[in-house]
Formats: sequence, C-alpha cells, structure tokens
Amino acid sequence: MPFYDLPQHELPNYRSRAVAPSDFDSFWQATLDEARSHPLDAVFEPIDAGFPIFDVFDVTFAGFAGQPVKAWYIKPAGREPLGTVVKFIGYGGGRGFVHEHLLWPATGRAVLVMDTRGQGSSWSQGATADPAGSGPAHPGFMTRGIDDPHDYYYRRVFTDGVRAVEAALSRPETKADTLAVVGGSQGGGISIAVAGLEPRVKAAMPDVPFLCDFPRAVGLTTRDPYGEIVRYLAVHRGNPETAYRTLNYFDGVHFAARSKAKTLFSVALMDDICPPSTVYGAYNAWAGEKDIATYTFNNHEGGGVFQDRRQLEWLAQAFA
Repeated sequence: MPFYDLPQHELPNYRSRAVAPSDFDSFWQATLDEARSHPLDAVFEPIDAGFPIFDVFDVTFAGFAGQPVKAWYIKPAGREPLGTVVKFIGYGGGRGFVHEHLLWPATGRAVLVMDTRGQGSSWSQGATADPAGSGPAHPGFMTRGIDDPHDYYYRRVFTDGVRAVEAALSRPETKADTLAVVGGSQGGGISIAVAGLEPRVKAAMPDVPFLCDFPRAVGLTTRDPYGEIVRYLAVHRGNPETAYRTLNYFDGVHFAARSKAKTLFSVALMDDICPPSTVYGAYNAWAGEKDIATYTFNNHEGGGVFQDRRQLEWLAQAFA
C-alpha cells in the first residue's frame, strides 16, 4: 500500500472540517439520561475459565434502552487491582474468549471487555443481540438507521460503552482515578466517544481509531467499513445530506474536543481502512493532554505488539 493520504509533515497541522451540530451536547445528554432511567443491573457471575491466577466473571449490564449487554470482567485473583481498563472491540468482532484479554490483568489491572451489540460473527464471537430495528441499510453496521441520528446504530453502541464504564465503576475495587478505556479500530472510535461522554474516564488509548472525521473518510478510502456508506449513497442518490447529518452526531472529532482525559493515540501512515488524516482529525481536536505513536510503514494492523508495549509503558506513567 503506498502513502496515499496527506504528507506526514502536514498531519500535525490538519484540522477536520466537521462542525458539531448545535444540539450535539443536548442530544447526547438526553440519550444518556434515557439510558440511566433504567437500572444498570450489572451482574458479575464468577466462572472457571481455567486461569487460577485470575478471577473471571461473565457480566451482563443494561445498556441502551435498558437492553442487556454482555462483557467479561477479569482481575488478578486475591488482590486489589492496580487500576481498571474498559476495552472495546474492533468492527465485526465480539468479546470472544477470556484468554484473548489477559494482557491488562497480567499487569495487575482489572479489565472489562464489552461485547458489541449485533456483532461477533466476522472474526471473534459475540453474545449480545441488537433488538432495535433499522430502515433500509447496506449489509454491515455503518448505515443502520442512517436516516435519523436517533435511530443510528452507533447511538446504541456508544451508549453501551458509557454504561460499560458505569458497570466497571460499580465494582467496589474500581478506583475512579485510575480508570482507562482502550480499543483498536472500531474499539478505538468507541473509546474516543466514551472518553468524550464520560468525564470519569481518566485515560484513553485509541489505537488506529475508526469512526473519525466522516467528511474526509467517506470516499477517501475504498476499503470497508467506510465503503458501506459509499455503496449505500450510490443507491440512495437523492439526499446524501441526510446521511452526513446523522453521521455528524457520531464523529470522533467532536467527542475528542470534549474529553479532558489523557490520551495515547496510534496511527499507521499506510492505513487504507482508517486514513491517517482522519485519525489526526480526532487527535488534533483532543482537549486533554495527548500523545500519538506513529507507524510509518504499517497498514491497519498499526503497531500491533509494539503498540501493546507502548500502551503498557504509557498507562503506568499516566497514573504514576
């Protein structure tokens, strides 16, 4: 994959042309108020996952509209965790198996891994349904409910993400001053949204994040998932403004501008799924203390295990 986006030296000065809707904050406040009108009902059921040095729980909590969302909660056995990380999953995946999420517990922290509603059949398993309906949509998740921000799929997912943080905070061992969110690709986009909506998040680690800077992303890359929107608009030719109006309520650029958390982004300069300029669109808008790791010759795999190591070091310093 060649370098197809802005030259590297221009990225630190790039600013998205996305402007938040005038009712962006009230839209999200009303959304969260409605979700919080339902009891959180966070249930942590202990299970034997075959890892005696960890305590593992099968979690269910009430997400958007009080609908049940699954998660894993894993912490070091017999001791207070050093902090808590809430983890979000990439596009098409689910919470998968417990052993896929042992990195953070191995550092002495607890991790809560949120399942993504309706997903979990592309590359890892999920266990959470999305009972909400949708108008005409392209296969995938990007255009479900795209005619109205109240019906859009990611309204439900981002709300689930905030409620996942609340579920983590409901644990007596969770310390609010050492609470972080993390995720790659779609999970990175969810982590940005949650950090912008929930001020109790103190650190965020979006890795090659998706769902950022829609005006630039849609049409710049030929890859999915942004390609789902292109194909939808190729059929629904009459009113693309309606789709863009909806997407504007879910743009990571706007959530980034509202987050005071510390953050470590990552970006890959050959990424043809999440164009590097769109990652910088959110990063440059971030309101809190920030840093970014750049992987010049990588595609959407980004830093991989190198970024894992960078996150471990960065989070230890962030909460030192």
